[in-house]
Amino acid sequence: MGQTLGCIQVDQSNVAVKEQFGKFQEVLEPGCHCLPWCFGYQLAGTLSLRLQQLNVRCETKTKDNVFVNVVASIQYRALSDKASDAFYKLSNTKEQIQAYVFYVIRASVPKMDLDSTFEQKDEIAKAVENELEKVA
Repeated sequence: MGQTLGCIQVDQSNVAVKEQFGKFQEVLEPGCHCLPWCFGYQLAGTLSLRLQQLNVRCETKTKDNVFVNVVASIQYRALSDKASDAFYKLSNTKEQIQAYVFYVIRASVPKMDLDSTFEQKDEIAKAVENELEKVA
């Protein structure tokens, strides 16, 4: 019934993208909002602001020619002030994050011996974090 009257509800920990005739208008915060469809307003979609986890498995070779499987657990979330960028500019968030993680791991691990790879896992994690912060 709410959709026919033009009222929508945005749940907690989510934001919604409002468009008018296909053009971005604003990001709607949690709560009740009026979207009169007769004036061309519509809900383009919603975006979760919850913390999510992505496990990335990458096979690479160390300096001493040993193949290792590196598993990185990446925790990420969309920021409400950049919700329109996250909704319109990113097509597949998980694959894009995974590509950056692969790039950093495949650039870092081949420079290390097997033993130093385990010892320097914090440096690898910091390199991944720095690369992902550059993109954000």
